[in-house]
Amino acid sequence: MTVKSKPRYIGDDAVKELLERYECPVPFHAVRTRFLGNIATPDLGASPLQIVTGLWGGELPEFNTMADATKLIDALVQGLWNDLARHQKRSHPFRLTRLKIEMNATCLCSLARLRAEELEGFADGLFGGHAEVDLPERAHAGAGALAEMRAMMLGIIDLVERDPLAGNRNELETTFRHLRELNRIMEGEIHETVMACTKARRTMIASITTSRSTVH
Repeated sequence: MTVKSKPRYIGDDAVKELLERYECPVPFHAVRTRFLGNIATPDLGASPLQIVTGLWGGELPEFNTMADATKLIDALVQGLWNDLARHQKRSHPFRLTRLKIEMNATCLCSLARLRAEELEGFADGLFGGHAEVDLPERAHAGAGALAEMRAMMLGIIDLVERDPLAGNRNELETTFRHLRELNRIMEGEIHETVMACTKARRTMIASITTSRSTVH
């Protein structure tokens, strides 16, 4: 689902600053994946503005002027949303947020939390607040795999928070190596889920268009 518009995207850093200015409770990395999930969802009733207001619990924050409101909405709906819409093409797979990390338990926990929030955001966008969405088979499998990997990330967080000094350097290196591999798998499952949903949605839209054109 792409929002047609002329405005040029102001960039991730500028959007991040706007979200911080209006005290958005959802971190930018999770906003990205939530938008991507909603862009791909086969739910034809999905609305960009609805997903935006959902970032603040269902209502937009207070603005001093209408220009301020327009700036935020344009940055999110016309900017970030359309920038992410390019990932509906197989040649433009989505990439999760990269972090500069050190080989220690604190960074391990931060990375696991980042990935858990990104995967939760994607699921939130894909399902759009519904308990169930009729996903194509490949997307259903992808969503399940991503849910399992999110549970693994939460398990790592729990382990580190309960005993931040647990494990030696060799064990940390092994865990980080596994996380790098999981990162590749996560991106692959997100990409295949987006591709399957995009194809299904286009088929539904084509079917609806054909049905309307045959009505006399």
